[in-house]
Amino acid sequence: MLGMCRGRRKFLAASLALLFIPALTWLYLSVGSFQVKPLPLSPLEAQSSTLVGGGGERQALELRVRAVEEENRALRRELSRPPRSPSARLPNSSHRGNQSRTHSEEGTGDNEGQKAAAVGNSSDCVQQPVVDKCETIHVAIVCAGYNASRDVVTLVKSVLFHRRNPLHFHFITDSIAQQILSSLFHTWMVPAVRVDFYDADELKSEVSWIPNKHYSGIYGLMKLVLTKTLPSDLQRVIVLDTDITFATDIAELWAVFHKFKGQQVLGLVENQSDWYLGNLWKNHRPWPALGRGFNTGVILLLLDRLRKLRWEQMWRLTAERELMSMLSTSLADQDIFNAVIKQNPFLVHQLPCFWNVQLSDHTRSEKCYKDVSDLKVIHWNSPKKLRVKNKHVEFFRNLYLTFLEYDGNLLRRELFGCPSEADHNSENLQKTLSELDEDDPCYEFRRERFTVHRTHLYFLHYEYEPSSDNTDVTLVAQLSMDRLQMLEAICKHWEGPISLALYLSDAEAQQFLRYAQGSEVLMSRGNVGYHIVYKEGQFYPVNLLRNVAMRQVNTPYMFLSDIDFLPMYGLYEYLRKSVVQLDMANTKKALVVPAFETLRYRLSYPKSKAELLSQLDMGTLFTFRYHVWTKGHAPTNFAKWRTATTPYRVQWEADFEPYVMVRRDSPEYDRRFVGFGWNKVAHIMELDAQEYEFVVLPNAYMIHMPHAPSFDITKFRSNKQYRVCLKTLKEEFQQNMSRRYGFAALKYMTAENNS
Repeated sequence: MLGMCRGRRKFLAASLALLFIPALTWLYLSVGSFQVKPLPLSPLEAQSSTLVGGGGERQALELRVRAVEEENRALRRELSRPPRSPSARLPNSSHRGNQSRTHSEEGTGDNEGQKAAAVGNSSDCVQQPVVDKCETIHVAIVCAGYNASRDVVTLVKSVLFHRRNPLHFHFITDSIAQQILSSLFHTWMVPAVRVDFYDADELKSEVSWIPNKHYSGIYGLMKLVLTKTLPSDLQRVIVLDTDITFATDIAELWAVFHKFKGQQVLGLVENQSDWYLGNLWKNHRPWPALGRGFNTGVILLLLDRLRKLRWEQMWRLTAERELMSMLSTSLADQDIFNAVIKQNPFLVHQLPCFWNVQLSDHTRSEKCYKDVSDLKVIHWNSPKKLRVKNKHVEFFRNLYLTFLEYDGNLLRRELFGCPSEADHNSENLQKTLSELDEDDPCYEFRRERFTVHRTHLYFLHYEYEPSSDNTDVTLVAQLSMDRLQMLEAICKHWEGPISLALYLSDAEAQQFLRYAQGSEVLMSRGNVGYHIVYKEGQFYPVNLLRNVAMRQVNTPYMFLSDIDFLPMYGLYEYLRKSVVQLDMANTKKALVVPAFETLRYRLSYPKSKAELLSQLDMGTLFTFRYHVWTKGHAPTNFAKWRTATTPYRVQWEADFEPYVMVRRDSPEYDRRFVGFGWNKVAHIMELDAQEYEFVVLPNAYMIHMPHAPSFDITKFRSNKQYRVCLKTLKEEFQQNMSRRYGFAALKYMTAENNS
């Protein structure tokens, strides 16, 4: 921008000279009484005045005027020419080594703008190009694995927070990240946001031949193949690392494409560390780069021009040549990008460094800003991430944490005035909600059934393969923040896989992350899947949570439990043996695990059935809810269980709600039931309607641990309307059952009337 201002001042000065000098000459020639001795402005003038005296002065001045006019004509011709492309400044390829640094500083035309960025990012001389109101901005991100999927959410939040344009995200992912992100965006339902996925596994062969020492592994090389990966009709894209935080509207960065000139196809910020200068330590030998090199955490790619330049062939030939001496890359794709730019500096359009403020140790990032308003993009490109050394790191960390804990539901903002693609799921949801009667006293209950909760599957790393004998069992449960203390105890009691749905806010999800990462017990378990369902609405969506956890079970069987129950030691192996003994694979059975409870926070957990019976007789343990809800577990027949040595069958009765092990293909829970009441009862009723046999295991048990009452049970007990609505929903569920299962389902209504 500053360079353009200077150009305008030169043009203005030249114009004034064209008007002023002829007038001055005419005045001088007309008025002979003025005895002004001209200054010798050139050797020619000095020589003329010496030779001819007073008449020579007149002749010398005329010569000088003609010379100035000739200079002005040359200046006009120069100003009227179109700007020369950077490639025209390069004499030939053999001189690029000497010319490269000059090109880096002057050829892009952005160096002055970058200097100006140190004192401010605005200029009155040149107005920024405006992005059309409804123009779609395309963003490409390579994301693989559980941790990267978690990191990319913060990046997306920062982009959505500032954006005013439709967005199209292109994710290059492995199967894990695709599962996580596709579910997240599907449930996030952000208007004017489109997401596409590209299988990274199909691209591995394109870059697997490149030895790479960077911690990002093979995925750190996949930006090189974006011209082949992304749609052929996509002309431009912004490419971002996952550890990026935006502090401005991404449309400002998109507008920079308009500044590309000549053969410029890559928009990059200069590297702010000394890595490519090769002076970090003795014998440090980096890949070739133009001066300090460029950082590839933020890239503007002109895809159509890159394809015409045969980018694939260009980077491959460069990589093959350099690997003959370098043997491997240290900074993944960044090394290869810089090697290509070193040979072809005309490709790069240097961005002001506020578009990629790099917070790795020992960088010059502090020169990119003087004030908060200068910041555009923050890049946590150190392996230490938020623990990096920087004078202002506390400010940057707080900015990052703001988006980390920001309520993502608030980002579901409509872009008014922009036509958007039809989202049939959203349209159907709106139609369903519009059909509900808002004057209905139970409206909020009915609405909750259709609420779409943003869901982040596998919030932490998960690694488990079921056993090959097809007897494996996953414990399924759900919880909120107030039950977090139960996790370690359950992990100690159940060594098998666990699938948990956690109902948390964005801020609570980060508290959970810190808790889990600080727990040796939880971090030692790779077979626990943690699935975050983000808070929305006024009810605890208990059955939705159970369904989320059930859908992520990858074993043939699942044990449907609750988070406040501790299973007996060895229950996992006992259930697996029962699978074989009771032929679970070929029959429809629900294996009942008898439930007990204690009022003691410090319980000496019974190691055997005999020890449990002893505590039962002493009053240390009780059958579950015997004093407030006997019907819930009475059909288990605890009297028979005391002496049973073999499994026995029991019949369904009204309000029966045992904890059972079933096959993975068993029906899900009914979402209409939220908060407290009837949620398990309805599920057991449907199992019975589908002709499942209820079989009680004689040597299995679980114990409910004491805790403060939940918010929902308090509402159930204190709010009459809550109980009325719950009963109404149950009656509607029973009517639905009779329509679905016919005459056999009439017994549920009869049993209800008799209970």
